[in-house]
Amino acid sequence: MTDTLCADPCSGMALDDSPSARVNGKRVGMRDKWIAVCRLTDIVPNTGVCALVAGRQVAVFRLDDDSVHAIDNHDPFSRANVLSRGIVGDVKGELVVASPVYKHHFSLASGQCLEDPAVRIAVFAVRLDGDTVWVRGAQ
Repeated sequence: MTDTLCADPCSGMALDDSPSARVNGKRVGMRDKWIAVCRLTDIVPNTGVCALVAGRQVAVFRLDDDSVHAIDNHDPFSRANVLSRGIVGDVKGELVVASPVYKHHFSLASGQCLEDPAVRIAVFAVRLDGDTVWVRGAQ
C-alpha cells in the first residue's frame, strides 16, 4: 500500500483510494496522513491546482518564493469547487486567493474571508519534501 493519493496534474504518481492504511501496524485513516499530491514543478508560480485528499477537494497554491499553501477548494458563496482557479495576491499584507466567481478573498494562512468575518474555510497543513508537495488529510 502506498501513502500517495493524487489528482491531476500529478501524473505518474501512485493512487491509493482506500479509506485507511496501516502505519507501524496500526490502522490509520487517510484523514490523519500526509498525502503526496504532486511535484512543486507541476504548479506554475502564483497559481493553484486541485488535489483530492482524503476524499476532499483541496486547493494547493505555489507562490513566487516556492512556498506552498493548501485550503479547501469549495467556495462557500458560489457553492462551487473553484478556489484552486482563483487569483493569488495580497490584500493589506495578507496572502489571499480571490474566488473566480464572486471575487471574495480568502486568507491562505487562516482561511478567513476578508469581506465576511463570519465565513472561514478549512486550511490544510502542507509541506515540501524535495520537489514533492505533501498535504495532511485532516485540517
